[in-house]
Amino acid sequence: MILILKSGVSDEQVQHVLERVESMGLQAHLSRGTFRTIVGIIGDEDKVRAEPLRAIPGVLEVVPVLPPYKLASLEAHPQPSIVSVGDPAWVDEARFGGGHVGLIAGPCAVETEERMHAIAAHVKQAGAGVLRGGAYKPRTSPYSFQGLGEEGLRILRDAGRAQRMPTVTEITDPRLVETVAEYTDMLQVGARNMQNFVLLTEVGRAGKPVLLKRGMSATVEDLLMSAEYILSQGTADVVLCERGVKGYDKATRNLFDLASVAVVKRLSHLPIIVDPSHATGRPDLIPDCALAGVAVGADGVHIEVHDCPEEAKSDGPQALLPDQYRELVAQLRKVAEAVGKQL
Repeated sequence: MILILKSGVSDEQVQHVLERVESMGLQAHLSRGTFRTIVGIIGDEDKVRAEPLRAIPGVLEVVPVLPPYKLASLEAHPQPSIVSVGDPAWVDEARFGGGHVGLIAGPCAVETEERMHAIAAHVKQAGAGVLRGGAYKPRTSPYSFQGLGEEGLRILRDAGRAQRMPTVTEITDPRLVETVAEYTDMLQVGARNMQNFVLLTEVGRAGKPVLLKRGMSATVEDLLMSAEYILSQGTADVVLCERGVKGYDKATRNLFDLASVAVVKRLSHLPIIVDPSHATGRPDLIPDCALAGVAVGADGVHIEVHDCPEEAKSDGPQALLPDQYRELVAQLRKVAEAVGKQL
């Protein structure tokens, strides 16, 4: 950590800063420049954060050297993490990270048992490893379809097991964590709840792998700090997801921030996947953006697939048809191999 002192700071104030730092059991290294004086602090930064360093007379700014997301950082875990999803007793395990590109696919919402089983069969045959479907749907309008609840969880679980696919679904309420964890193999925290810290804490205690989507206006650091909440509760298996942020251009549903994937790879050991379905909202753009995501380093791709989008109860216009998804997976396999990874 570095303390930047105010311009014109007195010798007495500098000495007081040095003595205050050393009283914490840390070492202080003084550096005087022509226009600025700084104090470098050597030692455990955890001891420093608890102290009101900015309140010390003469201190202008406190600059941490280590990131605040310690558990999610590369310093804490220099090698890329591999997140495995699914109990081999029931399903075929899916992997994200460490050279593995995991594929998540399925409808936006669980609608009927027959339809869920049909879509599961399609995406499994195409090469997807994890089946998705929303049982609880956070919608902008209170009059929109809100999901089937626990019945939807049962349908999703049964469809997944029929194809030996692990399942993932969104958790919207801390009170539902135990119920959702009972039915699914991976818990999804959606963009609207990325900074719902009570929910993040409960999800972190559930002991299931977590898919954490980036908030619509969140920075990369915001995303990693939210992951830190989950990691701090004992869940090590966290997969991040870039799903687009709010932009001013209405050509796409959101602004697909591919650079964030490359940035996360330089800051964190956690796997990160891309969701071009929510990012673009346009089936004609989804394949190209999915391929670009894998090319830039993503550890997986999340795609919405529906066998009859015009009948979908949620986000039908952005879903790919099963045949389109099958073609995309074949292309993704080639790109993954080109960058040294495997589906």
